[in-house]
Amino acid sequence: MSKLAQLVFGVFAVFAIAWWGVVGYSYLQLGRMQPVLDENTGEVNPPPFSGLAAAGQQVYAANGCVSCHTQQVRSGAFSTDVEKKLGPRPTVARDYLRDAPAFLGHLRIGPDLTNVGLRSSDPNWFHAHLYEPQTVTPGSNMPSYRYLYRMRRIAGQPSIEAVTGLKGPYAPQAGYEVVPTEQARVLVAYLLSLKRNYPLPEAEPLQ
Repeated sequence: MSKLAQLVFGVFAVFAIAWWGVVGYSYLQLGRMQPVLDENTGEVNPPPFSGLAAAGQQVYAANGCVSCHTQQVRSGAFSTDVEKKLGPRPTVARDYLRDAPAFLGHLRIGPDLTNVGLRSSDPNWFHAHLYEPQTVTPGSNMPSYRYLYRMRRIAGQPSIEAVTGLKGPYAPQAGYEVVPTEQARVLVAYLLSLKRNYPLPEAEPLQ
């Protein structure tokens, strides 16, 4: 075998071993992972998304929310995420079985959203924050998602879906109301569903 052939074979072997280590081994370890039954409650974990939440996940993706928000509570060996109350335990691979795709993210320009549904269960809070973030969280650098909402004149009684407590220059004037579009409704349903407060056999105990 010539030296050139040996070099080419060596380069190929290095890339093949690297591919196996990153892709092949990971697939064998994680690719066949399945949800698990909680014998205490009879529930399957991680729980499936509702239809609204699944639709909201697509809105989350379309609006690029993963660019500024992570969805991973890191282990205490590498971070203080649990101490910061980002979740009751670090996330593990099985947590993301229902996610398509998984929005792990790599920048925390905004807060981590892994357990945002545990921190707030009020849909109106989420709608107000999406409509005008700075008035809900002063100093926030999150852009407004007002285009997911409609300003309209109140006809008769105010809508039960109208966003309340809005402030600032874009708050509705007397006789008008702000109502979420279908995209806003399903996005908030998705955010409310983000809760990793169920036990998994390979995860650290809940705190």
